[in-house]
Amino acid sequence: MNDTYDDKPVRDLSAWAVDRLEEALATARDGHELESIRVIAQSRAYGCGDPDSARLRWAKLSLTANKRLPGGTSWNDARKRCQNFALRIWIIQHVGPGTDPDWDPEALAADTLAALPLAPGRAHSLSTGWHDLPAERIGELRRHKNMTAHVDHLVHLIPSGPTKDRLSAWIDVRKHLP
Repeated sequence: MNDTYDDKPVRDLSAWAVDRLEEALATARDGHELESIRVIAQSRAYGCGDPDSARLRWAKLSLTANKRLPGGTSWNDARKRCQNFALRIWIIQHVGPGTDPDWDPEALAADTLAALPLAPGRAHSLSTGWHDLPAERIGELRRHKNMTAHVDHLVHLIPSGPTKDRLSAWIDVRKHLP
Protein backbone atom coordinates (compact mmCIF):
# COMPACT_ATOMS: atom_id res chain seq x y z
CA MET A 1 0.00 0.00 0.00
CA ASN A 2 1.38 3.40 -0.92
CA ASP A 3 0.14 5.94 1.63
CA THR A 4 3.17 8.21 1.60
CA TYR A 5 2.61 11.91 1.99
CA ASP A 6 4.92 14.86 2.55
CA ASP A 7 6.43 15.05 6.03
CA LYS A 8 5.09 18.56 6.67
CA PRO A 9 3.43 19.16 10.03
CA VAL A 10 -0.36 19.15 9.98
CA ARG A 11 -2.42 21.81 11.72
CA ASP A 12 -4.56 20.64 14.63
CA LEU A 13 -8.00 20.74 13.08
CA SER A 14 -9.82 18.72 15.73
CA ALA A 15 -11.56 21.64 17.42
CA TRP A 16 -12.61 23.43 14.24
CA ALA A 17 -16.27 23.98 13.40
CA VAL A 18 -17.74 22.37 10.30
CA ASP A 19 -17.79 25.58 8.27
CA ARG A 20 -14.12 26.23 9.00
CA LEU A 21 -13.19 22.67 8.02
CA GLU A 22 -15.25 23.00 4.82
CA GLU A 23 -13.22 26.11 3.98
CA ALA A 24 -9.97 24.29 4.78
CA LEU A 25 -11.02 21.40 2.57
CA ALA A 26 -11.61 23.75 -0.36
CA THR A 27 -7.90 24.60 -0.46
CA ALA A 28 -6.34 21.46 1.06
CA ARG A 29 -3.90 19.66 -1.21
CA ASP A 30 -1.82 17.76 1.31
CA GLY A 31 -2.77 14.09 1.86
CA HIS A 32 -2.25 14.34 5.62
CA GLU A 33 -4.53 17.35 5.89
CA LEU A 34 -7.21 15.72 3.71
CA GLU A 35 -7.07 12.57 5.84
CA SER A 36 -7.25 14.63 9.04
CA ILE A 37 -10.35 16.43 7.76
CA ARG A 38 -11.90 13.11 6.71
CA VAL A 39 -11.29 11.47 10.08
CA ILE A 40 -12.45 14.47 12.14
CA ALA A 41 -15.59 14.88 10.05
CA GLN A 42 -16.34 11.16 10.21
CA SER A 43 -15.91 11.18 13.97
CA ARG A 44 -18.27 14.12 14.31
CA ALA A 45 -20.83 12.41 12.05
CA TYR A 46 -20.71 9.38 14.34
CA GLY A 47 -20.78 11.53 17.49
CA CYS A 48 -23.71 11.55 19.83
CA GLY A 49 -25.79 14.56 20.67
CA ASP A 50 -25.71 16.43 17.38
CA PRO A 51 -28.93 16.88 15.41
CA ASP A 52 -29.24 14.70 12.32
CA SER A 53 -28.78 17.69 10.00
CA ALA A 54 -25.39 18.42 11.58
CA ARG A 55 -24.36 14.76 11.39
CA LEU A 56 -25.26 14.68 7.71
CA ARG A 57 -23.20 17.80 7.07
CA TRP A 58 -20.21 16.27 8.85
CA ALA A 59 -20.69 13.05 6.90
CA LYS A 60 -20.78 14.91 3.57
CA LEU A 61 -17.57 16.70 4.53
CA SER A 62 -15.93 13.36 5.31
CA LEU A 63 -17.08 11.86 2.01
CA THR A 64 -15.79 14.88 0.10
CA ALA A 65 -12.39 14.76 1.82
CA ASN A 66 -12.23 11.01 1.18
CA LYS A 67 -12.95 11.53 -2.51
CA ARG A 68 -10.08 14.02 -2.76
CA LEU A 69 -7.53 11.72 -1.09
CA PRO A 70 -4.83 10.30 -3.35
CA GLY A 71 -5.89 7.23 -5.27
CA GLY A 72 -4.78 5.54 -8.40
CA THR A 73 -3.57 2.29 -6.87
CA SER A 74 -5.79 -0.69 -6.24
CA TRP A 75 -5.16 -0.50 -2.47
CA ASN A 76 -5.73 3.26 -2.17
CA ASP A 77 -8.88 3.10 -4.28
CA ALA A 78 -10.22 0.17 -2.24
CA ARG A 79 -9.41 1.95 1.03
CA LYS A 80 -11.30 5.03 -0.14
CA ARG A 81 -14.29 2.90 -1.17
CA CYS A 82 -14.28 1.07 2.17
CA GLN A 83 -14.32 4.38 4.05
CA ASN A 84 -17.13 5.64 1.82
CA PHE A 85 -19.25 2.50 2.17
CA ALA A 86 -18.79 2.25 5.94
CA LEU A 87 -19.82 5.85 6.59
CA ARG A 88 -22.77 5.68 4.22
CA ILE A 89 -24.21 2.49 5.75
CA TRP A 90 -23.74 3.91 9.24
CA ILE A 91 -25.64 7.09 8.33
CA ILE A 92 -28.39 5.07 6.64
CA GLN A 93 -28.75 2.89 9.74
CA HIS A 94 -28.48 5.58 12.41
CA VAL A 95 -29.83 8.74 10.80
CA GLY A 96 -31.96 7.10 8.15
CA PRO A 97 -32.06 6.80 4.41
CA GLY A 98 -32.88 9.88 2.41
CA THR A 99 -33.33 11.26 -1.05
CA ASP A 100 -29.64 12.12 -1.36
CA PRO A 101 -27.92 9.28 -3.26
CA ASP A 102 -25.27 9.03 -0.53
CA TRP A 103 -27.97 7.97 1.94
CA ASP A 104 -29.98 5.81 -0.46
CA PRO A 105 -29.53 2.07 0.22
CA GLU A 106 -30.13 1.14 -3.42
CA ALA A 107 -27.51 3.65 -4.59
CA LEU A 108 -25.06 2.26 -2.03
CA ALA A 109 -25.82 -1.25 -3.26
CA ALA A 110 -25.20 -0.21 -6.88
CA ASP A 111 -21.95 1.57 -5.94
CA THR A 112 -20.78 -1.46 -3.97
CA LEU A 113 -21.47 -3.93 -6.75
CA ALA A 114 -19.86 -1.63 -9.32
CA ALA A 115 -16.68 -1.50 -7.21
CA LEU A 116 -16.25 -5.29 -7.29
CA PRO A 117 -14.52 -6.45 -10.47
CA LEU A 118 -14.95 -10.14 -9.66
CA ALA A 119 -18.30 -11.89 -9.72
CA PRO A 120 -19.17 -13.68 -6.45
CA GLY A 121 -18.82 -17.12 -8.07
CA ARG A 122 -15.36 -16.32 -9.42
CA ALA A 123 -14.23 -14.91 -6.07
CA HIS A 124 -15.49 -18.03 -4.33
CA SER A 125 -13.72 -20.40 -6.72
CA LEU A 126 -10.46 -18.46 -6.32
CA SER A 127 -10.79 -18.46 -2.54
CA THR A 128 -10.81 -22.26 -2.28
CA GLY A 129 -7.11 -22.39 -3.06
CA TRP A 130 -6.08 -18.88 -2.13
CA HIS A 131 -2.91 -20.01 -0.33
CA ASP A 132 -1.48 -21.07 -3.69
CA LEU A 133 -2.35 -17.87 -5.51
CA PRO A 134 0.13 -15.11 -6.36
CA ALA A 135 0.24 -12.24 -3.86
CA GLU A 136 -1.50 -9.88 -6.31
CA ARG A 137 -4.51 -12.21 -6.60
CA ILE A 138 -4.67 -12.70 -2.82
CA GLY A 139 -4.65 -8.92 -2.49
CA GLU A 140 -7.50 -8.66 -4.96
CA LEU A 141 -9.56 -11.14 -2.93
CA ARG A 142 -8.70 -9.28 0.27
CA ARG A 143 -9.86 -5.98 -1.25
CA HIS A 144 -13.15 -7.65 -2.23
CA LYS A 145 -13.57 -8.83 1.35
CA ASN A 146 -12.89 -5.35 2.69
CA MET A 147 -15.23 -3.67 0.21
CA THR A 148 -18.09 -5.98 1.19
CA ALA A 149 -17.76 -5.55 4.97
CA HIS A 150 -20.99 -3.51 5.11
CA VAL A 151 -23.10 -5.74 2.86
CA ASP A 152 -24.66 -7.79 5.67
CA HIS A 153 -26.13 -4.53 7.05
CA LEU A 154 -27.18 -3.29 3.63
CA VAL A 155 -28.89 -6.37 2.21
CA HIS A 156 -31.87 -6.08 4.58
CA LEU A 157 -32.62 -2.61 3.21
CA ILE A 158 -32.81 -3.72 -0.43
CA PRO A 159 -36.04 -4.98 -2.01
CA SER A 160 -36.15 -8.52 -3.39
CA GLY A 161 -34.60 -8.83 -6.81
CA PRO A 162 -31.27 -9.24 -8.62
CA THR A 163 -29.43 -6.61 -6.56
CA LYS A 164 -30.42 -8.23 -3.28
CA ASP A 165 -29.48 -11.64 -4.68
CA ARG A 166 -26.01 -10.41 -5.68
CA LEU A 167 -25.47 -8.80 -2.26
CA SER A 168 -26.57 -12.01 -0.55
CA ALA A 169 -24.10 -13.97 -2.67
CA TRP A 170 -21.30 -11.68 -1.48
CA ILE A 171 -22.28 -12.30 2.14
CA ASP A 172 -21.81 -16.03 1.58
CA VAL A 173 -18.58 -15.66 -0.42
CA ARG A 174 -17.07 -13.14 1.99
CA LYS A 175 -16.73 -15.83 4.69
CA HIS A 176 -14.27 -17.70 2.46
CA LEU A 177 -12.10 -14.81 1.32
CA PRO A 178 -8.62 -14.34 2.81
